[in-house]
Amino acid sequence: MMEGRKAAETVTTQNVPHVVVSSRGEERLRGGHPWIYRADVADIRAAGGDTVAVLNPRGRIIGRALYSQQSQIALRLLVIGEAAAGLDLWRTRLQAAIAFRESLRIDATAYRLVHGEADLLPSLVVDRYDRHVVVQALSQGVERLLPDIVAMLTAALSPAGILARHDVRVRHLEGLDAGVTLLAGEVPAQVTVREGRIEHMVDLWKGQKTGLFLDQRENRIAARQYARGRMLDGFSYHGAFALQLADLCDEVIALDVSEEAVAQIGRNAQRNGITNVQARCVNVFDELRTLERAGERFDTVVLDPPAFAKNKDAVEKAYAGYKEINLRALKLLRPGGTLVTCSCSYHIDEATFGQIVYDAAVDARTRVMVVEKRMQARDHPVLLGMPESYYLKCFILRKMG
Repeated sequence: MMEGRKAAETVTTQNVPHVVVSSRGEERLRGGHPWIYRADVADIRAAGGDTVAVLNPRGRIIGRALYSQQSQIALRLLVIGEAAAGLDLWRTRLQAAIAFRESLRIDATAYRLVHGEADLLPSLVVDRYDRHVVVQALSQGVERLLPDIVAMLTAALSPAGILARHDVRVRHLEGLDAGVTLLAGEVPAQVTVREGRIEHMVDLWKGQKTGLFLDQRENRIAARQYARGRMLDGFSYHGAFALQLADLCDEVIALDVSEEAVAQIGRNAQRNGITNVQARCVNVFDELRTLERAGERFDTVVLDPPAFAKNKDAVEKAYAGYKEINLRALKLLRPGGTLVTCSCSYHIDEATFGQIVYDAAVDARTRVMVVEKRMQARDHPVLLGMPESYYLKCFILRKMG
């Protein structure tokens, strides 16, 4: 009986793309992680971009996955077991992801519709900006499926336009071309979206990420409970924190190194009738030290820097960078004031980030209370068993003295 089953499985896989994984790779999949690295691939009968049957060392099908011939992430799991992983699966999961976002009743017209592996749609990102959609195909497998995915999005959403933001480093690791491409309809240079009470003009073609830092939306709303007095917003980008908190503060100083970003802060402030935001184009590290030397003090400080640790080798340097800005922020903060501090570096986990802030507080000779620990917004869910999907840490802190 067992011999017959094994023979049937061999027949099933011999004419279809398949990859054999090591025992360690099998254990990793069964443990819940959806990635298999190249070091755990034992045999390959597939081309890059194929949807493959995943076999254990005994030749039994244990799942189906997207295969990449270039990336160190060789397999991205779609299903466990022998179930089919064709277009119907992608359509069903895409519809489920969209329905989940609708159930969240998000008070915004810009949010994430598909968050890759966390929606069981590996290496696919889809963001909605009102009537426009931005997609990212981050593997060879999704790149091949992209025309079908665009058709599914068109049927489900009837968007005015669909844009591919493929100007990201991970595509280089996959051996894919980088760039920005219009896939369907029309996408203007600037679109208007709303986040709560604030409207933003967003450049979907050239803006950071897919146009706006959507993952911080709920943290900006949470910070409103604590904002007051004089506020400093470091690494402000287009001023989303600054604009969201401005009505609760007497004065807001927003800092960013990009001239374009600073100009956009001004335009967005004017659009919303906000007059107490002052945007400065500066190196934030240098400006924090300058403000401290000048004896400036603030009641609310926000730090939302870019990822300082984009790989494991950068962790030590990133630790120093995060500690430096949090040390300066705590020195600038008045006793009783609030610091909202963030890290979007996956390689700096929550415990490490907490230690960094503690070390900064010790050097600042102050005591700090943790009021809230937060993460990325609910439309950017975390998949249990995949720590890589938990990347954004946000601490809301109170300076004790």
